[in-house]
Amino acid sequence: MKIPSELVPNTTTIEEIKEKEPLGLILGGGPSIERSGNSMSYVEGLDVPILGICLGHQIIAKAYGGEIGAAGIESYALIKINILNENEILKGFGENANVWASHKDEVTKPPKNFEVLASSSICGVEAMKHETKPIYGIQFHPEVHHTENGSKIFENFYEICKEFQKSTNMS
Repeated sequence: MKIPSELVPNTTTIEEIKEKEPLGLILGGGPSIERSGNSMSYVEGLDVPILGICLGHQIIAKAYGGEIGAAGIESYALIKINILNENEILKGFGENANVWASHKDEVTKPPKNFEVLASSSICGVEAMKHETKPIYGIQFHPEVHHTENGSKIFENFYEICKEFQKSTNMS
């Protein structure tokens, strides 16, 4: 996709992340919040756009006071999400999309100051965004080929990161 990126383990310290001067941060999937390493400190201590995918979505919710719980229907399958607000992260998706989702744990209550952007018949918080900060969470997996237009999420996030950098450099 010609988007510069670097994969780092969740054992990387926040100081090491800051030294890299990232444009943004994507928190990927993983087995559980209990094994998420330093990920919570990234959400709480970085002033860059953040996109959380699956477990990353749950980490963002937990960092901001939301609730995580076991999914009502545990699945790893193609589902249809309903886009409630296309917003900048879901730009170009329309009213709904078929996405590949992993539901074992999920955000059961979004944090205060977060807007739900998408839901599905099995999950009320498929996507969310902080009301004022460029922080986004999605329960589904845009990186797999089963997700329609999944690469659009990364393209949109990269645009958000570039715009954020421009706005912070102008201040």
